[in-house]
Amino acid sequence: MKSSLWVLAALLMAGCGEVARLPVSAGTGTHPTLPAPHSSLIPTVNIAPALGWPSGGAPQGPSGTQVQAFARDLAHPRWLLVLPNGDVLVAETNAPPRRDPDAGVLTRLRYWVMGLVMERAGAAVPSPNRITLLRDSRGQGLADQRHVLLEGSAAGLNSPFGMAWIDGMLYVANTDAVLRFPYALGSVAITSPGVKLVDLPAGPINHHWTKNLVASPSQRQLYITVGSNSNVAERGMAAEAGRAAIWQYDLPSGAMRPFATGLRNPNGMAWVPGGETLWTVVNERDELGSDLVPDYLSSVQDGAFYGWPYSWYGHHVDARVKPQRPDLVATARVPDYALGPHTASLGLAWSPGGQLPGVGAGMLVGQHGSWNRRPHSGYKVILVPFVQGRPVGQPTDVLTGFLDDQGNARGRPVGVALDRQGALLVADDVGNTVWRVSAKR
Repeated sequence: MKSSLWVLAALLMAGCGEVARLPVSAGTGTHPTLPAPHSSLIPTVNIAPALGWPSGGAPQGPSGTQVQAFARDLAHPRWLLVLPNGDVLVAETNAPPRRDPDAGVLTRLRYWVMGLVMERAGAAVPSPNRITLLRDSRGQGLADQRHVLLEGSAAGLNSPFGMAWIDGMLYVANTDAVLRFPYALGSVAITSPGVKLVDLPAGPINHHWTKNLVASPSQRQLYITVGSNSNVAERGMAAEAGRAAIWQYDLPSGAMRPFATGLRNPNGMAWVPGGETLWTVVNERDELGSDLVPDYLSSVQDGAFYGWPYSWYGHHVDARVKPQRPDLVATARVPDYALGPHTASLGLAWSPGGQLPGVGAGMLVGQHGSWNRRPHSGYKVILVPFVQGRPVGQPTDVLTGFLDDQGNARGRPVGVALDRQGALLVADDVGNTVWRVSAKR
């Protein structure tokens, strides 16, 4: 039955043979090449089938490093939080069920095709709705202890993603709300019910479901990402209320306000140590061709507008959006650094440099990988080098091999973090593994 569905899906996608004219590197860096948009009747779909790792298989790190499984046999691990005591929390999660009773025939057909796409890409599994604690009690680079910290709707979890720990409290970003749980470091279970701090935009469609959060350096505020509810506001701007933004939640007062807007799908957030500037990675819009639009890494300025949906990469107007807003486009901030088109850059963590061979100071970025570019892009972890607090030059590969020579996805990296020993941890939601990259002993 599935093979016949794929034949039909292939027929629906027939003619989507558009191929990139530029290498990914052209759409990367502080001054990316931005060609004219290329539109087609049927968008490009180029799926890397999710196969998982063969026995003994693993991604490859830089020379002088070793890559080992920190924890295997997880269920769709997406996000990581390294606690101050060295324990690692992993959010095992996926999108909530889609409910769109008002969808028309064409929309339902699109959902059906996209469901097949997501299934083939390994992204259609039900959400485990679980936060698991991993502990390396012997200091050998392996999680020899594993405990379920929170699980299921009884614990209040609904597609959990972002996590932060502040002064005895664990904050969890569900797809529809931020919760707070009392949690003492070293504990292996949370039994107290969570308290809801604030609702987040969700609803029956909830196109970009992942909601991330990070604490401010002062630990007085939480910054919360909320992606758009569509590609380019094709459902109307009413469906985008509160979306495509990073919000600031003030812990002492409970006040919440939009911190920056026009960010189509921000995910990872991080701080440069000693600085007060928030950085984020953003997934940009689709269906303008394999060479557009680059995902990006950018500083996040208070009150700034970054273009979505009216323009991309600054002032490049998207003619598909009606009505236009030239007043907003005129204010759109140009991102700091392009990460290549359709790389699906999600994870973000600061690397101080000097902890891993060949990995300097800069931002580590987990690139989940494309499903709508020919040839594929992403499917690796990169380092964007920083000099004096700003990104410079071209990125370097830190963890590769997620895509095999036949175009199959052995894994797909998402969240990235550094553990207390300075090793890199990477959540792989297709390989169901957290990988650890460390210097060879």
